[in-house]
Amino acid sequence: MKHPPRRTRRLLVTAGAVGALTLGTLAALPTTAAMAAPGCSVSYTTNSWSGGFTASVTITNVGDPINGWTLGFRFPDGGQRLAQGWSATWSQSGSEVTARSLGWNGSLATRASTTVGFNGTFTGANPAPTSFTLNGTVCTGSTTPTTPPPTTTPPPTTPPPTTPPPGGQTPVAINGQLRVCGVNLCNQYGRPIQLRGMSTHGIQWFGNCYNDASLDALATDWRADLFRIAMYVQEDGYETDPAGFTNRVNALVEEATERGMYAMIDFHTLTPGDPMHNLERAKTFFAAVSARHASKNNVIYEITNEPNGVSWSTIKSYAEQVIPVIRANDPDAVVIVGTRAWSSLGVSEGANHTEIVNNPVNASNIMYAFHFYAASHRDNYRAEVERAAARLPLFVTEFGTVDYTGDGAADLASSTQWLDLLDRLKIGYANWTFSDKAEGSAALRPGTCNGSNYTGTSVLTTSGAFMRERIRTPDNFPTS
Repeated sequence: MKHPPRRTRRLLVTAGAVGALTLGTLAALPTTAAMAAPGCSVSYTTNSWSGGFTASVTITNVGDPINGWTLGFRFPDGGQRLAQGWSATWSQSGSEVTARSLGWNGSLATRASTTVGFNGTFTGANPAPTSFTLNGTVCTGSTTPTTPPPTTTPPPTTPPPTTPPPGGQTPVAINGQLRVCGVNLCNQYGRPIQLRGMSTHGIQWFGNCYNDASLDALATDWRADLFRIAMYVQEDGYETDPAGFTNRVNALVEEATERGMYAMIDFHTLTPGDPMHNLERAKTFFAAVSARHASKNNVIYEITNEPNGVSWSTIKSYAEQVIPVIRANDPDAVVIVGTRAWSSLGVSEGANHTEIVNNPVNASNIMYAFHFYAASHRDNYRAEVERAAARLPLFVTEFGTVDYTGDGAADLASSTQWLDLLDRLKIGYANWTFSDKAEGSAALRPGTCNGSNYTGTSVLTTSGAFMRERIRTPDNFPTS
C-alpha cells in the first residue's frame, strides 16, 4: 500500500493587532503549608480578518510553581466561537472557553511562561476577553509565592529564545534549527510549529521536474516551508548507482537551502518492506549526506519510508543502528522514523500507536512518520492520529488527496478533514507529489515539466490547486 503526502489549509490572517491586554495576578490568598499561593498574568493578542481571527495567549505564573494548569475566560460577544486551537486542549461551552495544559507545557515554575493559541470566528464585534482564570484563580492582581523561586535556573527543555533575525522572511530564516519538544516540532525559540510542503516523486523518473523555475515556484508562489526529496532505494534507485543518487540528493538539498526551505531527505524504502534489507546501504548513504550537510540548520532525515510486513521491534532495531551514524556527523538534526504497516502507526496491519509508546526508539530528537491517502484512509485513521498525537511526536512525511494507489479522483472533503486535523494538532506534512506524472496525486498537469512555467493554477491538477491553496496561506511562525 502506498500513501502520498498531504497538506493543511490555513486561515488567512491579516496584519494588525485587534486587541491586546495584560492582566495582573490575584492578591495572595491565605495559604497553609499544603496550599500554594496562586498568581498569574495573561497577555492576549489577536489578528483578525473578515469573520475570523487568530489569538495568541501567553500565560505567566507569578505564584508558586504549578504542575498542570487550566486557563479559563469568557468571550464578551455572543458571536465569538472557538474554531481550532494548539498547544492546549481547548473547549467552549456557551461563551466560556477553557484551555487545559498538555504534558510538555503543564509545569510552570515561578515567573515561567507558556504561549498557546487558537483560531476563531465571530459575527458582530470581536472584543478581547477582560478576565482570565488560571486553575480557578482570577488573574487580577499580584501575589508573593509561598516558596522562593529557585536560585539556579534548571536546564531548559527547549532552546532559550533568541533575537529574531532581522528581516528574515523564509521559513528557515525565521525558525532556524528545529528540535523536538514534547510531542511537537519546535523552532529556535522553543515554540511549536507546523511545516507544510511537497514531496518529489522518484528523482530517477522525474528529475526534470526539479529545476530552478519549479523550485522558485514552490518557494515563492506556493510559499512552501518544506521540500521532501524522495530517493527510492530499489525501483531503479540508489542501489543502482549509490554515488550518483547521493550527488543528486545533495544538489537538491542545496537548492532548497538557497530558497530558505527545509529539506527532508527521504530514504524511500518500499519493496521489500523490511528496512533491515537496506541497513548497510542506509548507513553508507546517511554517513555521506549527514557529513555533507552537518553545518546546515534546515536538513531533516527520514530514515525509512514505509516499512511493511515486519514487526515494530524490527523497525526500532533498524532505527537504533542508523540514527547513531547521522548523530556522529549532525548531532542536532531531527530524525524521522517510519512506522509499521506503510507508516500507518500499524493501523493497516491491525495494530496501533501503543506498540511505539510501550517500546520507543532509544534516541532523542526524533519523530515518527504517519502516511495516509485521503480517499482510502478515513475516520478510523484520523482517530488513531488524534490519539497518537497526544503521546508521540508525529510528522506526516507523505500523504495524498486520492486513494492508496496514488491515483483516482481527489477526495477533497476527506483531504480537508485531514488537513484541518493536522493544522489543529500542529503536525507537519508533505504532499505526494510535486510532479507531472499522469495520476491523480500529481500536483502538475502532464507535460508541465517539459516547459518552463510552474506558477499559478493553470499548470495544476485538481489535487495541485487544492494543495497550493492550503500551503500558501500564512504560517504565522511564533518567534517569542
